[in-house]
Amino acid sequence: MFDRTPKLIKHLIIINIIMFLATQAMPVRMEELFAMHFPLNPRFRIWQVITHIFMHGDAVPGAFNTGSVMHIAFNMYALWAFGSPLYRIWGEKRFLIFYFVAGLAAVALQTGVYYYVFTQGYDQLVAQGFSHQEIYQALNEGVLKYSNMGHAYATVMVGASGAIYGLLVAFAFYFPNAELMLMFIPFPIKAKYFVPLLVLVDVFFGISNSINLPIAHFAHVGGALAGFIMMKLWSKYKHERWY
Repeated sequence: MFDRTPKLIKHLIIINIIMFLATQAMPVRMEELFAMHFPLNPRFRIWQVITHIFMHGDAVPGAFNTGSVMHIAFNMYALWAFGSPLYRIWGEKRFLIFYFVAGLAAVALQTGVYYYVFTQGYDQLVAQGFSHQEIYQALNEGVLKYSNMGHAYATVMVGASGAIYGLLVAFAFYFPNAELMLMFIPFPIKAKYFVPLLVLVDVFFGISNSINLPIAHFAHVGGALAGFIMMKLWSKYKHERWY
């Protein structure tokens, strides 16, 4: 199966696996340098908008646990399953443009949400007695918890999920009647219904944060939105390959 996978897809998977193993070996250093930090965090570096796409784990990487393994396993499976047929249609150049534009849109939307939440919550935290130093210490540690709202917001992002959501949208454009399954739904759903449903679930959890986990739901939405826009813009050369 892996032998028949396009070389570019294999290379992306291998880079992700190498970065994942390096994160387990040097969790603090890798997180400091390559995870996407909130722009107000002194650890933020401009290259993190790209490098975080190749890192996987929990909200703050470094713990070799079931959640970390599932994170990279799901994303790499999706990259192979949905990326391979799209690569064969698009070619290398077009695939890479799509993949990274979706990834960048994901981090842009999620960072915008974090900034809005931070600025809205800052005055509330000060009113509750938190000092400026305490608030920024929580920010620098990677997670802010606004006790009055009961919400936890990760301010460190890792993962290719935004780019993967872009690929999911593109897959649904090309193969709308392909049947896909979610683990918790015991019957297949056509891609043209499955993908919008998945995005709506992220919108719901992103707004409500009802599961109270530091998951970057709006990164998923941002990647999907970028994928939708690009597919609309590319509709006139839908099957054209860019080498």
